[in-house]
Amino acid sequence: VQPVESGGGLVQAGGSLRLSCVASGRTFSVTHIGWFRQAPGKEREFVAIIDYNGGSAEYADSVKGRFTISRDNAQNPVYLQMNNLKREDTAVYYCAGIQGYSGGHSFEHAIIFWGQGTQVTVSS
Repeated sequence: VQPVESGGGLVQAGGSLRLSCVASGRTFSVTHIGWFRQAPGKEREFVAIIDYNGGSAEYADSVKGRFTISRDNAQNPVYLQMNNLKREDTAVYYCAGIQGYSGGHSFEHAIIFWGQGTQVTVSS
């Protein structure tokens, strides 16, 4: 499975963007999907995760209340709606397929595929 992200770009602080993650194949529809991001000089970090049928979601504390992850009954695409963007949200955003997730925002050995990433830049 090779998901493709889109929707990144340049936006002013306080603005909004919606990222999309699309992939073909049955694996995508039966897999939890997560969004991660990596800023220059920093490690990749968890942003949000949604279960395979869109019934539940979790968020990093840094984006809770501003970002919303969604999917429609395991169908494509998976969205990440990002509102009230801040400069510190600047990063390359990746979607990922996740299996065997047991909570606690720990994904060691749980990520089974990555997208190629889309750049989000927030200016002041």
